[in-house]
Amino acid sequence: MAYDLVIRGGTIVDGTGGAPFVGDVAIEGGRIAAVGTVEGSATREIDAKGKLVTPGFVDIHTHYDGQAIWSDRMSPSSSHGVTTVVMGNCGVGFAPCRPQDHDALIDVMEGVEDIPGAVMAAGLPWDWETFPEYLDALDSRKRDIDVAAFLPHSPLRVYVMGKRGVEREPSTSEDRAKMRALAKEAMEAGALGFASSRLMMHKTGKGEAIPTYGIAEEEIAAIADGLNDAGGGLLQFVPDVPREGYAKILGPIFDIAEEKKLPITFTMGVGNSGPQIWPQAVELVEKSNAAGGHVTAQIYPRPIGLVIGLELTANPFVLCPSYQKIAHLPLAERVAEMKKPEVKAKIISEEPGQGHPLTEKARNWEWIFPFGKDADYEPGRENSILARAKARGVSPEDEAYDRLLDDNGHAMMMLAMGNFHNNSLDLVGELMHRKDMVLGLGDGGAHYGMVCDASYPTFMLQHWTRDREGTRIGIAEAVQALAAKPAKVAGLLDRGLVKPGYKADLNVIDHAAVKLHVPTIIEDLPGGGRRLNQTADGFIATIVAGQVIAENGQPTDALPGRLVRGRQAEPA
Repeated sequence: MAYDLVIRGGTIVDGTGGAPFVGDVAIEGGRIAAVGTVEGSATREIDAKGKLVTPGFVDIHTHYDGQAIWSDRMSPSSSHGVTTVVMGNCGVGFAPCRPQDHDALIDVMEGVEDIPGAVMAAGLPWDWETFPEYLDALDSRKRDIDVAAFLPHSPLRVYVMGKRGVEREPSTSEDRAKMRALAKEAMEAGALGFASSRLMMHKTGKGEAIPTYGIAEEEIAAIADGLNDAGGGLLQFVPDVPREGYAKILGPIFDIAEEKKLPITFTMGVGNSGPQIWPQAVELVEKSNAAGGHVTAQIYPRPIGLVIGLELTANPFVLCPSYQKIAHLPLAERVAEMKKPEVKAKIISEEPGQGHPLTEKARNWEWIFPFGKDADYEPGRENSILARAKARGVSPEDEAYDRLLDDNGHAMMMLAMGNFHNNSLDLVGELMHRKDMVLGLGDGGAHYGMVCDASYPTFMLQHWTRDREGTRIGIAEAVQALAAKPAKVAGLLDRGLVKPGYKADLNVIDHAAVKLHVPTIIEDLPGGGRRLNQTADGFIATIVAGQVIAENGQPTDALPGRLVRGRQAEPA
């Protein structure tokens, strides 16, 4: 036979969790045609001897809702072997939306996901109103990888209730009936499911609670009925992190999912120190699944936190009055001012004011770690700002201030807010082995000035399977966790495995050369906005629907990515 593409002689890690094996992969018409020893010719062949051949990775927790409209590149995700992303998470997005509510949804997204309002105003054409029209807008644009979308709760609520929805008034039975009908409509148009948030830290750009915070369960139940009216779908949920335990937060939502017979996935993390409440969440997951439910907790494979620095949204002094007086200066001028002893003394002596909840956390000295020349996401305790300050005999404020000025002010630091229990990822590693856990929370397309977590697939390959001191994860399990498992949770059963009939989304990887670079800042957002970006070495080729979208870390001209409408059946 003549094929479109044959990958020759690679070590195939097929996504099933089984042992890797050497073989060929043939592609025809955007699908995998054969795996094993492939005879025949191809329009193009890739020599993969000594390299890994894996399924394309699937990230089920992103926020590319805007970027998928204004850009044809879903980076950073597509730079790290991801070939399918799911957006609309946390119940935030841009549809459905009436023209008079554009500013309200921009305010929600600006606050929750750190996307500047000016970027959204410049980048969103708003050539849609309903959710089906938004999907059509996505479908009409070309991009490098596939996108799929949840129906987000905040836009739905505002669309139905207007100002009452923004102000979090209780929905009426008439409101809930409309939401149910619109949920059915969205699912029939191609939504994967429905997403909501009750996280207190999720605030609007004005600092107010988002439209879905504290909303009654009966509203979510009505929307779940709408999903079932169209044949079902996935529920995605961001719970608050309660001091008293998870039962009151997760229990009612799990009960709705169990009653409606719908799968549900929610975000979960572990504390860095102190009493741990995550076991309560796991217990609830086990109880629900034992009763016939389909619940998965999304766990992130490295510390949950922020990247902070003088060029970014947050740094330890961003809320200090004297710093705010010079914050508008170009970086070089600001650094020159900050190097003046009297300016330093003034700034580090001040108490910070109030700001975004995430920004306020940028002074937790025990959990702030300077990035060096390498992106170290499991640094030793001795590298924290607190430990470094003690070693120097100075205050943490003094040490943090000096480190911000490194590299002429371009220095960045990691703030580990969670998942770093006792300065180790051991606990996260234990949780990743569980069948009821799935990798998530890459957050690509959001937190442009705070986070660059969409690079976690490279971190998995480099740190967890190769470089980590102590317990590691086998390459077969890691690939399964990055591809087949999230694809199954999302209901995208046509991808995530290297098997005949499956979508030809693949990676060819030089495992020995895989290296995650330190984040950098690029200015490619609408209106000249800036964002964090992160690149990697070791990805020889990333393939979507049989077309090579990137080679040796550089994008090609191929844009085969499409909108995935709804759940996809397993190939026959």
